Amino acid sequence: MKLRIGAALLALSLSPALQAADKPLLQDGKKTLFQRVLTTPGCKLSDSAGAAPGAAQPTFSRFYVYERAQADAREWLRVGPDTQGKSIGWLPADCTVEWKMQLTLAFTNPANRDRLMFFKERNQLEGILNAPDPVSHVAPLRAKLKHGTEAPGVLAEEPEYFVDLQKNFYLLPVLSGEEVMTEEGFRTRILNVASVSKADSAAAASSAPSQAAANQQLKAFSAAVVFVIDSTISMDPYIDRTREAIKRVYAQIEKENLGKQVKFGLVAYRSSTKAVPGLEYVSKMYADPNTVKDGADFMAKVADLKQAKVSSSEFNEDAYAGVMSAVDQIDWSQFGARYVVLITDAGAIDGGDKLSSTGLGAEQVRIEASNPGVALYTLHLKTPSGAKNHSSAEAQYRTLSNYPGTNTSLYYPVNAGDVQAFGRKVDGLAAAITQQVRAAYMGEAAIGSATNAKADPAEKKMLEDAALIGHAMQLAYLGKATGSQVPPVFQAWISDRDLIKQNVPTTDVRVLLTKAQLSDLSDVLKQILDAANEGMISPDEMFTRLRSVAATMGADPNQLKQGSTTRVADLGVLGEYLQDLPYQSEVLNLDEETWKGWDGLAQEKFIRSLSTKLRHYQRYNADVDRWVALAPGSDSRDNVYPVPLEMMP
Repeated sequence: MKLRIGAALLALSLSPALQAADKPLLQDGKKTLFQRVLTTPGCKLSDSAGAAPGAAQPTFSRFYVYERAQADAREWLRVGPDTQGKSIGWLPADCTVEWKMQLTLAFTNPANRDRLMFFKERNQLEGILNAPDPVSHVAPLRAKLKHGTEAPGVLAEEPEYFVDLQKNFYLLPVLSGEEVMTEEGFRTRILNVASVSKADSAAAASSAPSQAAANQQLKAFSAAVVFVIDSTISMDPYIDRTREAIKRVYAQIEKENLGKQVKFGLVAYRSSTKAVPGLEYVSKMYADPNTVKDGADFMAKVADLKQAKVSSSEFNEDAYAGVMSAVDQIDWSQFGARYVVLITDAGAIDGGDKLSSTGLGAEQVRIEASNPGVALYTLHLKTPSGAKNHSSAEAQYRTLSNYPGTNTSLYYPVNAGDVQAFGRKVDGLAAAITQQVRAAYMGEAAIGSATNAKADPAEKKMLEDAALIGHAMQLAYLGKATGSQVPPVFQAWISDRDLIKQNVPTTDVRVLLTKAQLSDLSDVLKQILDAANEGMISPDEMFTRLRSVAATMGADPNQLKQGSTTRVADLGVLGEYLQDLPYQSEVLNLDEETWKGWDGLAQEKFIRSLSTKLRHYQRYNADVDRWVALAPGSDSRDNVYPVPLEMMP
């Protein structure tokens, strides 16, 4: 460590002109947000303003601006890779672009929509969204792009295969954005974005592999299906039927020599052992698909799985513990298709409940599962004994099983908990996934291959969904296998909704927060949470407490007005990095009058939502693998974490 520090001091002593113990310039009208720029292709660093160009900087490096100067009729920027007072040289301003909000976009999986188009002019995109018949505008552009000819006003389109931000981080920065209402009645964001692939332009611009090449790639495509089963009292018939279904599928797999392509796993869960020690475990891994050798081995691993001998302390069970065991403990990277099938007859213990072992809610668990690309199915057994629980449990599991980007819910109820109906669903789902892998291995089209015209409508819907999700998994796999890159475009306009299916998102927004910002957000959210808990006892207390917090943080006294319309945003307790984000914030927009008008249930729901988000921030802080440096040589304190927009307060 001493040698490293000495080398750093020596490097600084060699460049006295670049030593700067100052801070970057502030953005106009801001007190804490610094000026940031992104480099464009060919941007070269100079020793001084107007000096000869030196080393080219990686495209889309984020630099902070420490000084602005004029030289040779151009504006120059003295820049540094972080906010710690270390500037490294000068860049011409015209080879950079201002980046006021640290927002980036991630493509959703294109399995259920057309590929996103990048437009040169905002007017053309707006014209399509405002058209009574957008298809008539979009179809001619799609036809030209499909035949490899230039489409008027379209700079590029999204890659054919899915580019996974979790495995191959890329920047698709948002430069500005506005929410509009389309002619068809959907709220849509029109976004001005920058896009340059990190790969060289020749590689990025190369065409997608041929279908024959893609089919060859898919020969190595494999699937893991992990059943997460409620193993509390009353579940034995469903446990036995699941084992039977997997035994049948394994027999078929081994008959077709697909043993290396399809693996099954199983996790069982119950509830809090602190409340009821006799439950033995909260969750337990019975079979990890990475270690299962064959059907016989799987059956041996799950042979002793039985329902609990004692009842849990409440009807809901810790389903999220079972799902998170599957998500966190299994190495999913070995498989192209990744499925978790939750089987339960009860609701899930919510993250705010004292019996929850994860502290997470349905939305948070869904996001965690999406990080490794896991699709979450839920087979909800609506048994007569749980009739009062059915509605709330269904709401939880519909949220949990919403597959990102496709607008598809993988939630399937089993009415009356019918064991035979349940068995047909498990048989059909396991067979459908296996068939998709078989089709990929044989070089056949997988889309629709699992559907059965004679099936019950509900089961047919499940099989059609399975085919769609299988297609999405293949696009993700091919994107990784072929090194699919984001388009080599610089500045363009896009819609965050499909131009035709306007209920389907094309992108997910990520807010890039530094360690300090995430820590600040956690601290302030805890203060708001404490104030809200006091406010449940006395509604007047919440905003009184928040004004006190704001005062200790040095807020402008004018912001601390006593009017009942005061919003949380007006108090100045939350950082400036939240103020200009293009989304509606439940916390920032909450005013005193609304809070006092809520009944106890609404206030409690607000508190639970804040609690689960706060626990999620703790997971982000500990997730060392996804903190990203946005400039070479930047201080680790300025690394960022891509926080999903829905996890912002």
